[in-house]
Amino acid sequence: MAEPHTDLHLADPTIDMSLWAGREDPEPDSLRWHQVVTPLKRDGEPGVALVGFACDAGVARNQGRIGAAEGPRALRRALAPLAWHRHSPVFDAGDVGCHGHDDMEAAQARLAERLATLLASSHLPVALGGGHEIAYASWSGLARHLEARGERCPRVGIINLDAHFDLRDPAHVRSSGTPFAQIAAECEARGWPFRYACLGVSRAANTRALFARARDLRTLVREDCELAPHRLAETVRDLQRFMAHCDHLYLTVDLDVLPAAEAPGVSAPAARGVPLAQIETLLEAVRDSGKLRLADIAELNPSFDIDGRTARAAARLIHQLTLDS
Repeated sequence: MAEPHTDLHLADPTIDMSLWAGREDPEPDSLRWHQVVTPLKRDGEPGVALVGFACDAGVARNQGRIGAAEGPRALRRALAPLAWHRHSPVFDAGDVGCHGHDDMEAAQARLAERLATLLASSHLPVALGGGHEIAYASWSGLARHLEARGERCPRVGIINLDAHFDLRDPAHVRSSGTPFAQIAAECEARGWPFRYACLGVSRAANTRALFARARDLRTLVREDCELAPHRLAETVRDLQRFMAHCDHLYLTVDLDVLPAAEAPGVSAPAARGVPLAQIETLLEAVRDSGKLRLADIAELNPSFDIDGRTARAAARLIHQLTLDS
């Protein structure tokens, strides 16, 4: 096994490659993720770059169940035994940690820098959360990259598969419940359009004020009850129209969009949720758009994960998202 690379600008020198372990089959062409993932190196072929965000300070500030800081490790373990069907490489770019609740903003800045560096090297970053405060860091990393490329007014589409809008007012406290309000404010300051789609929203879990804020921001909203199988094709068409008016896409999946039976290991398990099969269909539409620049998976909390269900669901989503031709 290769030794971890020591370039702090690209990879954490303390990458724990022992997490990438599992069975090895004797038949030809029977590789699994753990046999293929390597520590990120400075010079090499672009591929998918996994980077963890070991932080749940935003969840704590949002009065949720903490434990998502251990999500990146659990997600790597769940990915490790999956069958390998890619042609281009996958790299582990290490973790960005958070040292206490007061370190959240600094941790977000560190992750944004890491993601911007990965994007500059033509990788597809997939960030592993961690609380949904990861979203502000992910978008910030993409924004930094686009600004460095000289894009003056990019149309960045944010697609959030989530039971919650996460549009709470950050003037009170910045948390896992405020990232998209923070992003909207950043877009206004830059003169960029704010293009936001939130799919899987639970009306029972979002106040009237949040629905009003979503309307004011012209958010594409589809509630969980609207994503039933017989209506899914209509939502996919709406999503495709949304993506057609974007230059770049950022996809974020909050695992509490799934039903509690499929994803018990989250801060706020969903009483209803949207089943994995429907979420996969939406995710694949984004993947196949040709505009996806980065993605993240948020809110995996191993402390409450029964039989590893949530980690397995998250791993399957990453597996589907990163399939190539």
